Amino acid sequence: MSLFEHRAFVRFWTARLAGTAAQQMLMLAIGWQMYQLTGSAWDLGLVGLAQFAPSLAVALLAGHAADRYHRVKLVMACMSLQGVVALVLLAGTAGGWSSRNLLLALSLLLGALRPFQMSAQQALLPALVPPALLARAMAFGSAGIQGAVIAGPAIAGLLFVTGFVVVYGTCAALFATATALCLRVRYERAPTPREPVTLQSLLAGLHYVGTNRVLLGATTLDLFAVLLGGATALLPIFASEILHVGPQGLGMLRAAPAVGALIAATVLARWPLARHVGPKLMTAVTVFGACMVAFGLSTSFALSMLALVISGSADMVSVIVRQTLMQIETPDAMRGRVAAVNTLFIGASNQLGEFESGSTAAWWGPVGSVVAGGCGTILVAVLWLRLFPRLARRDRFQEVRPS
Repeated sequence: MSLFEHRAFVRFWTARLAGTAAQQMLMLAIGWQMYQLTGSAWDLGLVGLAQFAPSLAVALLAGHAADRYHRVKLVMACMSLQGVVALVLLAGTAGGWSSRNLLLALSLLLGALRPFQMSAQQALLPALVPPALLARAMAFGSAGIQGAVIAGPAIAGLLFVTGFVVVYGTCAALFATATALCLRVRYERAPTPREPVTLQSLLAGLHYVGTNRVLLGATTLDLFAVLLGGATALLPIFASEILHVGPQGLGMLRAAPAVGALIAATVLARWPLARHVGPKLMTAVTVFGACMVAFGLSTSFALSMLALVISGSADMVSVIVRQTLMQIETPDAMRGRVAAVNTLFIGASNQLGEFESGSTAAWWGPVGSVVAGGCGTILVAVLWLRLFPRLARRDRFQEVRPS
């Protein structure tokens, strides 16, 4: 049976494309506007910290909500509220009252919404396609999302010529489109019984991941690798002061990892990973770190783009291995809470990683920050070979068993 015969999946996939493109445009615009307002690497890092701090506070609640309430409606509510954020930024920019504090405050709100949306999205897919199509649906979904991650920054980079108002207006329109598409998504299978809210149920996702050495190793590997190796927050500095390519070049740099991820996801959708998944995961993380070192040392725009493209391909291999392990190893009744733990780790690696990049760049400069982070990522991959040998030696996805 073809994926395209499942209309709920297709509609949700299309909604995610629109929403992801809007999210990428929105965060790129906030970072660029912050740098235009303050010229501070520290403030760029604060944007990432502002997105991470609230997600740390609400992640477990978000996971329980994804297991207790209608997951599509949760995603739809998050998309709608992000559209409101875009409209506020549009009004603030047009009215001349946008400020550093406004950008940080709205980044806090976006950070609070992220765990609810991601937990619901990750837990929803098994309700939209049969188990036999799950791995292919994940790879196909990842390919589409990476296409949106490419398109969002690229479009934003072009629209920056016309000003922030047009960028924020486009974001709002895309969020509205995603919300409308979510209205037509229906489960193909009945949802699992709702579990009452207790402290034990709130902590169940953490307990499950903590007692499963394979999942614990996979999620923490991503946490520390991207926490150290990410360079997203510093791209405005590299575009402006090192590569001298302006906002259009910034959009291309931001989209470059997604180009690589799209290539990898497309290949893996056609030829899914079947053997040696653990060694491939470790290799992918090592390659990611090496690419970050190359990017940090590069003064050539072409070489920088190539390093980011390869880093995106390596990261996509890591993402698909981790997400497939999580879906296979987690009962449906707990998928929201386990997804929330994964979301928390992703948020820590991305948003907290942006703060780490910004703060270390304030001390060592952007080049020193990125190179040191890439070396740290390689070191993490080496350490995880020893700390999580079951994960490092994993052959097939189906061989994984709870610890």
